[in-house]
Amino acid sequence: MLQLKGILSLLLISTLITLLSCSPKEREFTGKVNLAGKLTNYPDGHVILSAYNNEGTTTLDTIQLKNNGKFEYELVLDGPNFYELNLFDTKVIRLALFREDAYIEHDFESETTVIEGSIDSQLLQKIDDITLVYQEEINTLNDEYYEVMADRDQVAIRAIQDKAMQLEANHSTRVKETIGEMEGSFAALAGLGMLNPRNDFHFLDSVVQVLYERYPDMKMISSWKQELDELRALSIGQPAPEISLPNPNGQTVNLSDFRGKYVLVDFWAGWCKPCRDENPNVVRLYEKYKDKGFEVFGVSLDRTREMWLKAIEEDKLEWTQVSDLKYFNSEAASIYQINAIPATYMIGPDGNILAKDLRGISLENKLAELFD
Repeated sequence: MLQLKGILSLLLISTLITLLSCSPKEREFTGKVNLAGKLTNYPDGHVILSAYNNEGTTTLDTIQLKNNGKFEYELVLDGPNFYELNLFDTKVIRLALFREDAYIEHDFESETTVIEGSIDSQLLQKIDDITLVYQEEINTLNDEYYEVMADRDQVAIRAIQDKAMQLEANHSTRVKETIGEMEGSFAALAGLGMLNPRNDFHFLDSVVQVLYERYPDMKMISSWKQELDELRALSIGQPAPEISLPNPNGQTVNLSDFRGKYVLVDFWAGWCKPCRDENPNVVRLYEKYKDKGFEVFGVSLDRTREMWLKAIEEDKLEWTQVSDLKYFNSEAASIYQINAIPATYMIGPDGNILAKDLRGISLENKLAELFD
């Protein structure tokens, strides 16, 4: 039976595909859009229009303001793209422009922005709004983190780390819900970069496939499609690639030897402080669930045998450990596309990938879901 979380995820993707597949009535693309608007209570300086590309932004022009703060500018474009208005180096307004003209108002005293006309730009503004809220939440949490770090309060540090992971999960949910309401707008691309392709592969894939059909010539979409095609073999539900590496005794151990159990493939290293900080949590959960069918398969990215074995002993790691001592050049790291640690894959009894990047409270919740 599907868990409730899995059902909701499937419903979200299904709804998303339906919404994105609906083509709203659109004006014919003429290659030009008109930017107009009014700024009030503005300081001295310039209004700079820039365009986004895969490498960053390119300055296009300086927009002249009239004495009453009004402006108008005709922009030539060859397809859908993202732009920004830099208002006197104090405020940046992002725009998603294609077929529709845009009207922008901003009051520097009340810090309010209104965008009319361009639906794509209005949807982009929704993404920017929820991102601003998330950034404020993270900034507050960072302040708390520095305080407990000064006191070396390990319990409080762990609680804040768990809270940060929950904030990230909540933000991801809000972003996906917002994208699901965009009805095929390419503005959805602005939200995709906030999601983790390792965890949200199926959602991202469903969005990009639909956008690629609607905007086959847009380079940003093509880049996303290429990246997801490369990640497809490691997406949730796919068979976990085999890992065959020596243990500390020199004996080759295979990941497939643990078929029939839930296996946490844990990429770590003795030199990695976040990995070592997480180890007590994994030790605790391993003791709790090892007799119920839970196993850990540690893959070390250490460079020396001495550091590897010392970390195993100090952290009291009783589960299977393997390593070729090749750092990030490890064969297993290459196969699983590991470019930062800690990193984990949860493998189901059938040998398929069940979840990724579980640690802290997310690992505890997943194991409770599986065994309790």
